[in-house]
Amino acid sequence: MDILISNSIGKPIYEQITSQIKNMIITGKLKEGDALPSMRLLAKELRISVITTKRAYEDLERDGFIESYLGKGSFVSCKNTQIIKEEQLRKIEENLESAVETAKKIGLSLQELIELIDIIYKGD
Repeated sequence: MDILISNSIGKPIYEQITSQIKNMIITGKLKEGDALPSMRLLAKELRISVITTKRAYEDLERDGFIESYLGKGSFVSCKNTQIIKEEQLRKIEENLESAVETAKKIGLSLQELIELIDIIYKGD
């Protein structure tokens, strides 16, 4: 599994694992029913603690991205991927609402806000 861990970004390792696996599911790189590596195998591959991978898998299961079965392993949930995307869209909307409120408070025009979003989106 292609997961990159960085100690320099200030984000806990379990969150890095969780967000990367979520992204793989949302983009279709991992499909419904696909098996994930065991917690021990992933920990060994990433050279991290099994406790860390366990936390990531628990968070993924809580959020409905994976299903885990004792003795069988963890699999991408059969939950509709459209529902998962809708949940992510809701989070984006909440963040954008907050950004728009802040922009209005400082007198930023809609055009300036759009330009800022465009720059951020393109990664410039």
